[in-house]
Amino acid sequence: MNSEYPALNRSAPDAIELLLTRRSGSAKAMTEPGPGREQLQTILKASARAPDHGKLFPWRFIVFEGEARARFGEVLADCVPKQEISEERLAVERGRFLRAPVVVAVISRVREGIPIPVWEQQLSAGAVCQNMLIAATAMGFVANWITEWAAYDACVAAKLGLEENERVAGFVYIGTAAQPLEERARPDIDKITRRF
Repeated sequence: MNSEYPALNRSAPDAIELLLTRRSGSAKAMTEPGPGREQLQTILKASARAPDHGKLFPWRFIVFEGEARARFGEVLADCVPKQEISEERLAVERGRFLRAPVVVAVISRVREGIPIPVWEQQLSAGAVCQNMLIAATAMGFVANWITEWAAYDACVAAKLGLEENERVAGFVYIGTAAQPLEERARPDIDKITRRF
């Protein structure tokens, strides 16, 4: 047993409260501070404790902070399809990753031809993104998991150095809320639950 992270064999009401109240903070409404190096390391470690059938670690991280956010903005501007180029669009792309102090790309990396289905490997990457939202929120930050066009663009994938078996599961923006978070409508659990 890992003494640093012992198994949780007790109730954790604070964790339930966090899950019941967690909200995403819009990437457009984030400001400094973001997580420092040690805080981000903790967030990444917590994210990596996602369900992972076969212990494959079918994901990895690319972190954008400081000047790297502006450099990646230039990559995004370079990848805008020619028919969509305008000065306004280029300015939006150059500023896209400047909306938050830290952005983490979660890269789904699947292996074909093994007993673990591709779908389960992709779900694991999604669980990593969700863990990242929860960990960031637990540390007092706001986070937003989004994809937008860049997650699906071949030019962006090439500039990120993604392999053929890799794709962006999400860009997770992490920072401090610049304005109060708003609650949104939630599903009626009874309406979406069926007992077999």
